[in-house]
Amino acid sequence: MIARLLEWLDARAGVRRIREVLLDEPIPPGTGWFFTLGSVLLALLGVQVLTGGFLTLYYAPTPDHAYESVRFISSTTAGRLVRGLHHYGASFIVVAAVLHMLRVIGFGSYKPPRELAWLSGLGLLGLILAFALTGYLLPWDQRAYWATVVTINISRLAPIAGDAVAAVMQGGSTIGALTLTRWYSAHVIFLPAVLAALVVAHLVTMRMQGISGPVRARSGSPTKFYPSQAARDVVVVGIVLAALALFAWRLTPAMEGPAEPTDAAYIPRPEWYFLGLFQLLKYFPGRLEVVGAIIIPTLLALVLTLLPWIDRGPERDPRKRRFVMAGVLVGVLAVVALTSLGWRDRPVSAAASDAWTLRQIGGRAIAQTARCDRCHGETAMSDPLERLPTTRSTDWVSGHVTDPEMIAPGLRQPPAVLNEREVAALVAYAHQLSRQPYPGFSPAIERAAFVFARYCIGCHIIDGEGGKDGPELSHIGSKHDAATLRRWITDPVSVNPDAEMPAFGMRLTPEQLDAISAYLASRK
Repeated sequence: MIARLLEWLDARAGVRRIREVLLDEPIPPGTGWFFTLGSVLLALLGVQVLTGGFLTLYYAPTPDHAYESVRFISSTTAGRLVRGLHHYGASFIVVAAVLHMLRVIGFGSYKPPRELAWLSGLGLLGLILAFALTGYLLPWDQRAYWATVVTINISRLAPIAGDAVAAVMQGGSTIGALTLTRWYSAHVIFLPAVLAALVVAHLVTMRMQGISGPVRARSGSPTKFYPSQAARDVVVVGIVLAALALFAWRLTPAMEGPAEPTDAAYIPRPEWYFLGLFQLLKYFPGRLEVVGAIIIPTLLALVLTLLPWIDRGPERDPRKRRFVMAGVLVGVLAVVALTSLGWRDRPVSAAASDAWTLRQIGGRAIAQTARCDRCHGETAMSDPLERLPTTRSTDWVSGHVTDPEMIAPGLRQPPAVLNEREVAALVAYAHQLSRQPYPGFSPAIERAAFVFARYCIGCHIIDGEGGKDGPELSHIGSKHDAATLRRWITDPVSVNPDAEMPAFGMRLTPEQLDAISAYLASRK
């Protein structure tokens, strides 16, 4: 029965011919594990297309709903997994594409007659980076918004057509609905169409010329792709996909607060694979910025494009192509160094954007003190804080906390009187809660955070947050022990007669004094 069905399908669809094309490709003797990277790249592209398609079912490409739609996707186990696969898949695919390109260079696989396969491969690398760039804006959080601002400003540096390119990317007079719509359209319609064409072109040209094989010819006859090389591909692809699934399952992609175009103090940071370019711009300030943003990347792309004609000799052994290999080594080291410097040169706020600060932790205790749960809860008149939309600005949330008539006239009593520091902590808690669930901290940490958010933050800085009237406390534990710090907080004059800090011995409970003293002493 099965044999007859196969005969019927073969007569009408040529299934045997398809099988021969897919599995009977001649493989040069000596071809090994290095030649599995192309299959890894193809598999990762498939994952991105599949997960991206599922994400479009729930994503809303408008400034008013984009952030909340991504937040909703992340609120379910399945959505979090799919988004994690797509998010981390972008990094996996960049790494796979670069490794594949380096393998091609190392094995001299770009040499005649494989120039077209090399050029289509470079086009795919550029397209992968374009996907990463356009997808970065879609969550519409702070990081995405301000990184897009930087990207559009960089595009203006291009000679002749810079302003026109920036206008097309931005859409309107400001970054907003038109910008998001254009980048979304590019990400899900235009770029996938180009991707399909380039993948087909790359595979066709590669199959026409055949796999290059090892750099030194081995004796023996070519073997078929299946089963030996196919088994290698399956093993490596399986390992990579398992690693990607582990990342997606264990590490939920972080989100910052909703985009706030008025927050000029925000320091934008790109994804790690653009950090090298971001760092390079720092060495070309002012009018020289075009050198780092346009000229150097363009020259690099031009050299890679012309590589088959620069390295025209027939020899593929990397030991006999020392000039090319030395240039590639210098380029790789430069990219790694710039990326590492960009990673290390992050401000504290960027390095810990997915961590909870003392102010945010203290805001939880303040929310409990202010009895926010009277209105926000499973059985209350409004949703719990964890499920509230956070597209409102900080000023709006602050006004809502302090003025009950602002959005719900006559429906709720005003909370306990809160000072400016307490309101700021409560707002910070609400915004952080919208990005990730409260992870839970020890009672001692929560008590210390409450004290810091209510009293200390007005004059002291910890991890970049706070006032500057008093000394910074980020590393105060390297100077004083807990007992000394407790005496200082209780009665500063008893430790230093010239101290201007007010005494808190009568304002704080013994447990709060112990908690804040122990916490500060741990800050080495």
